[in-house]
Amino acid sequence: MPNPPAPGHNNPPDTAAQDALAGIVTTGEFTRFRQRDDVFTRAFWDDSVRSRHSDGFFASYRADAAPRKGEGFQQKDFALRNAAWLVSDIISNRSAHEGVREGFQAPIRADTPVSPHRAEVDDPARMATEIKRIARFFGADLCGITGFDNRWIYASQVDVRDFSEAPVDLPEGMTSVIVLGHQMDAPLVQTYPSALAGAATGREYSHEAAIVIQLAAFIRNMGYNAVPSMNDTGLVIPYAIKAGLGEYARNQLVITPEFGPRLRFSKIFTDLPLTHDQPKPLGVKAVCDICTRCADACPVKALPFGRPSDEAPNRSAIKGVVKWTSDAEKCFGYWAKLASDCAICLRVCPFNRDYSKRSNRLWLKLALSPWRKLALWWDDKSKRAARLKPRDWWAGRARGD
Repeated sequence: MPNPPAPGHNNPPDTAAQDALAGIVTTGEFTRFRQRDDVFTRAFWDDSVRSRHSDGFFASYRADAAPRKGEGFQQKDFALRNAAWLVSDIISNRSAHEGVREGFQAPIRADTPVSPHRAEVDDPARMATEIKRIARFFGADLCGITGFDNRWIYASQVDVRDFSEAPVDLPEGMTSVIVLGHQMDAPLVQTYPSALAGAATGREYSHEAAIVIQLAAFIRNMGYNAVPSMNDTGLVIPYAIKAGLGEYARNQLVITPEFGPRLRFSKIFTDLPLTHDQPKPLGVKAVCDICTRCADACPVKALPFGRPSDEAPNRSAIKGVVKWTSDAEKCFGYWAKLASDCAICLRVCPFNRDYSKRSNRLWLKLALSPWRKLALWWDDKSKRAARLKPRDWWAGRARGD
């Protein structure tokens, strides 16, 4: 039975045209995703996913930062990772006693009331430019704006007290989604898989928690509603693509021309009048069609080798979307055994480069041209994807690619 639409919201009239430009293809089997089926949430209630490894995985982010075997998994590695997550943890845990885990299983609650004095916005394009400027001021690396699309809003969210389903807590009347990109530290990313590398993820979650709250506070002070959001409320990748920030890749990540796949994304739902950006196809799909480096490197073969399809490996995949889809159960199982996140697929991605360097900008131009095979050959010869030893990061010997 298909889920009902999100109350009080309609898709913009140009949805079909934007989908085509963004490369988003849905089928008649499309069903909005239930957050309870997210593999991280399933690890708390689904015995087919939960194990002693998964319990240890979550514990390692709290008091249990005991060292494990292997370089990059020593106590200082876990300590840095957990410290990087701290600001995000403070936000996500502050309402957990009410069944609300802000930023992960529920939207971040407003810390600022909506001003009763609404500022007139007679030029949505100018307002959009100002929002992007403010986003950069608060620390976002990228910012794009797209229309609200209820297909990507979760059919239900989760009460973390018993992991039962709860209604999505989103006000009516949202018209726009502001999508923010937060660059992960490049040298730390090169140390994946390691607990040390997890500090790159945690730092950006803490950054984005602060940034979305501050940007939402600005909008609310202008007299408009704004709901800051991280992993909660809806799927951010479709919004990021439709906001013109990048293109979807085989490794399930958004490839951006500024940072490749090395970003975390957050979002703000708002009724502030804003013009919307358009999807910007780069040519990434043509590269992914002939490149399987991420799938080859995945230790548990959780990434697909074939062409995009609407096949859903298990209940942790959205139904009715034609795309490259990972096996989330295999992926999380490996994370749980590591007691930390794994992003080998991000590290080895040919687009994971430092684009402040002219040579890498030239590589990108080549990769997005009919000479893409030459670009991949060049990438292999460069040894760019090689893992950086955590001890070299600690010693300050991080290389630049």
